[in-house]
Amino acid sequence: MKALGDFLAIILFFVIYTTTKNIIWATIAATVVGVLQAAYTWLTVKKLSAMQWVSLVMVVGFGGLTILLDDPVYIMFKTTVICWLTGAAVLVAQLMGKNGVKLLMGSEITLPEKVWTNLSYAWAIFFFIMGLVNLAIAYPFTKEQVDVWAKYKMYGYIPLTLIFSIGQALYIAKFLPKETGE
Repeated sequence: MKALGDFLAIILFFVIYTTTKNIIWATIAATVVGVLQAAYTWLTVKKLSAMQWVSLVMVVGFGGLTILLDDPVYIMFKTTVICWLTGAAVLVAQLMGKNGVKLLMGSEITLPEKVWTNLSYAWAIFFFIMGLVNLAIAYPFTKEQVDVWAKYKMYGYIPLTLIFSIGQALYIAKFLPKETGE
């Protein structure tokens, strides 16, 4: 559900940017949505996960800098930082003997430990690559590059994440217990 909310924030950002060509208005909208998502989670669940706190701080911090300094570099770089922090968190957890992917999904499905490990490394690599791709698309972080970057966020980042997630689901499906037709 959180991923859907993240995508909605990206879609809102894109719609506002596309219709106004104003990165500041789009950033304000994305920042407000990020704060509202965190507030809603806090009110309904009474807590935020570590990654939700990091995401909130990043959205408010980088969004705030973009708004205050009228400079798109901060909001463009935010995606790379979040991807790399997420990838690092998954990788460090795995190397410390805790599988972050299993912690998130383990209560919902049962998989062999080797599959959880493979998923963990796959997600870490995916996030590092997505951070690099965002950096390559955003570079040289100019106002002229904003249009290219905004289109990537909508037509590249979201589809790539969905395709990777579907690939992971297909991989997981091979290891799920078979139901018996009794």
